[in-house]
Amino acid sequence: MTCPLQLAGKRASVSSNNRDELPYRLRQQSLLGEFGRSALQTRDFRQILQRATELSAQGLEAPFAKVLEYLPDENRLLVRSGVGWAPGATDNTALGADVESPAGFAYHTGKAVISNHLHEETRFRTPQLLADHGVRRAINVLIERGGEGNRPFGVLEVDSPDPGQFDRADADFLAGFAGLLGIAIERQQADARLQEALDYQALLTREMSHRVKNSLAVVVGLLRVQALSAQSEDAQSALADAGSRVATIAQVHDHLWRGTQIGFVELADFMGELCNKLQETTPGHTVLCHADRTGLSADQAIPLGLLVNELVTNAVKYAYPDRAGTIQVSAREIGGRLLVEVSDQGIGLPEGFDIDQPRKSLGLRLINGLLRQLNGQLKIASNEPKGSRFTLEMPLLVGTPHTGG
Repeated sequence: MTCPLQLAGKRASVSSNNRDELPYRLRQQSLLGEFGRSALQTRDFRQILQRATELSAQGLEAPFAKVLEYLPDENRLLVRSGVGWAPGATDNTALGADVESPAGFAYHTGKAVISNHLHEETRFRTPQLLADHGVRRAINVLIERGGEGNRPFGVLEVDSPDPGQFDRADADFLAGFAGLLGIAIERQQADARLQEALDYQALLTREMSHRVKNSLAVVVGLLRVQALSAQSEDAQSALADAGSRVATIAQVHDHLWRGTQIGFVELADFMGELCNKLQETTPGHTVLCHADRTGLSADQAIPLGLLVNELVTNAVKYAYPDRAGTIQVSAREIGGRLLVEVSDQGIGLPEGFDIDQPRKSLGLRLINGLLRQLNGQLKIASNEPKGSRFTLEMPLLVGTPHTGG
């Protein structure tokens, strides 16, 4: 029979526990919320695991915690993050995953394991890691991942060398923590799979552009050989012009496969190289170029490159019929639009020149077609003190290019 004094003592103990219980459980709920916010704000896998061990240890007022990842090929549970353990434990220490270990039992059965007297435990053996750190009680819960058919990730474990009791409410708290952690792990791994797919797509895109560039380079070579064997100057000129146009397209694909932004070229680099190529094909003339640094989509780079190629080639042919001269090319971004100028100091345009009436000129017909493709407007004016100036105004396509590598 319990005496009144003993009963009063028990009641006092219960009352004391109740006074401590509420802030203890409220703190656990607060830590769950903190981890949920933290997991949403980072994609760093290691940081997510480490924060989980830190906050779950705080929630159970224990000095030790760890996340164990299941390795199916070895049937082991590897320490992926932790607090309180000796240096070097992470990624180097593995525990048995059989049902005779507390963590292994939790993993294979999905049931929380609470052991408040490891030294007296008859259900499981005490892992050496826990024995080395004087752990007397432990609690293990399964870390599941979202998605049908996904294998559980591993086990979340909190350990303490102090006497005391982990209870069912502690297991529920830790299970809630493991649930949030599993969602965070699945999201991070899904992001990793998506990034891997994007990187592979980027690799294929670059490989395609590289092969297209090589194929076009072969076409350029054939056109140049054909031009050398042509009988008339007109045929030679036509073949040379065709080769220059194909070379411009090849140059765009060269920038696409070498660039860091998939589907975009760097305007300054592209225009600079284009002008250098044009300089090589116009001996005696000087082609000067300046372009702003901005991204240019491939859909715009090809027609823009062809347009600049035509304007520079025409300036070389007609602005300086009997002497060498200078052609200036510039490209500036202003308020989301691109202004491209090609000017010379030559003899000027012939009287009655009208670009909208190209007649038999293939080059002018091509320029008009490229203007429509770029949704651009071309203004033609006399240059001072002499020569001509072509000014193209066009919208820049806005997008978020994928960055590979």
